[in-house]
Amino acid sequence: MIEKWIAEATECDFKVAVEIKKPKSWLKSVSAFSNGIGGTLFFGIDDNQNTVGLPDIQGDAEVISRFIKERITPIPQFVLTPFQEDGKDMLALKIPAGTSTPYYYKADGIMEAYIRVGNESVAAPDYIVNELILKGTHRSFDALVTDAPRKDYSFTLLEATCLERTGLRMELPDYCSFGLADKNGMLTNAGRLLTDQRTVFNSRIFCTRWNGLEKGSIFDDALDDKEYEGILIYLLQSGCEFIRNNSKVRFAKEAQYRVDKPDYAERAVTEAVVNALIHRDYIVLGSEIHIDMYDDRVEIVSPGGMFEGAPVQECDINTIRSVRRNPVIADLFHRNFFVYPGRKIQRGHQNETRYI
Repeated sequence: MIEKWIAEATECDFKVAVEIKKPKSWLKSVSAFSNGIGGTLFFGIDDNQNTVGLPDIQGDAEVISRFIKERITPIPQFVLTPFQEDGKDMLALKIPAGTSTPYYYKADGIMEAYIRVGNESVAAPDYIVNELILKGTHRSFDALVTDAPRKDYSFTLLEATCLERTGLRMELPDYCSFGLADKNGMLTNAGRLLTDQRTVFNSRIFCTRWNGLEKGSIFDDALDDKEYEGILIYLLQSGCEFIRNNSKVRFAKEAQYRVDKPDYAERAVTEAVVNALIHRDYIVLGSEIHIDMYDDRVEIVSPGGMFEGAPVQECDINTIRSVRRNPVIADLFHRNFFVYPGRKIQRGHQNETRYI
């Protein structure tokens, strides 16, 4: 049963015994698996995957069930399976991804939510807890209704862009249809991100053209840098323009015309910047998108890891399902600006998404 697990990882944890005096040592993994993509706890196996066995498998199974019911809230689904390896009794506790997140460990008047970071279960930071709350209530950040009346704000750039792209003028009912406001005329977070007035202060892009192949140099560290803040359409235009202005354009002469060959295809640049804008985690206060240009590449880093999934390093890139963190914004861009949201590629840090 443990043949495919060669080491502790995001979806697997080994425990030598069922700790009764310190149940938090394994219950935090129950919370983390429930809050993430699920996983399995193996009892009776040490960290080096040596089979140790359990002396009282029936008693341990009852203890596991009792502690989960008493210490984890809400009570997650789980399957507890006894099995034998090398003639020794062990238990496998399989926990699927939960639908009522966040799942807290509670004891001594304290409630903590845990998440998996690699092979560890760690306390979830506040912004992750907020995202888990939205997930558990089947809502997204961009769809939440705010206390900002739509009549107090203007949408000049949004309406002009919609008219240019679709040939249609946006009417008041369209704001409700697109999810930018509710039927009472109150803006959603998606609406706030598209007003002419800057109301979401971490709606920003920091752009830098570095001198060389890495950040920093013995000479000039940066050849160009810009900071943009404002609505999503402006950020899209500004981010693409920065890359275009800091790119080289070669050309080939034909008989009656010439063919421009820029370093980066405009379509690819637009797709990457759009993905960063509509898939980023706006709950992370004080954060921003970063566009870093080097001599040989462009890196676009967006706050927020893979939404509802494991790090891409542990997934089959060909089978990763497309999940949108901000479906209202994604739908609006897709319908009005002819930009397909696409998929995102994560490299590096768990709490950021990196497009290269």
